[in-house]
Amino acid sequence: MAYQVRLMPRAERDLESIFLYIQADTSQAASRWFAELVKTVDSLAELPQRAPMTREDGSLRHLLFGKKPHVYRILFAIDEALHRVNILHVRHGARSDL
Repeated sequence: MAYQVRLMPRAERDLESIFLYIQADTSQAASRWFAELVKTVDSLAELPQRAPMTREDGSLRHLLFGKKPHVYRILFAIDEALHRVNILHVRHGARSDL
C-alpha cells in the first residue's frame, strides 16, 4: 500500500526557491531537471524505508537527488500510524547539516 507524500511548509518553500534559482520557468533543461526532482520526492510513496537514516537524527531519513556537485538532499520522516511520508526539507547537499 502506497504512502501519502505530504510536503511540509518548509519543503514547499525549498522547492519554490530551487525552481526560481534554476530558472525552471525559462529553461527547458532546468524544467526537466526540476520535474525529475519532484518525481523523486513523489517516489517516496513507495518504499520510503529504502532511504537511510540521517546521522543527525535517527528519526529522519534522507534521499539524495542529482549528480555532483549539484546533489540535493530530501529530508523526511515516516509516520507509520498515518501511512504518510512528511517531506521536511529539500536542500543543496553542500549546505551544513540540518
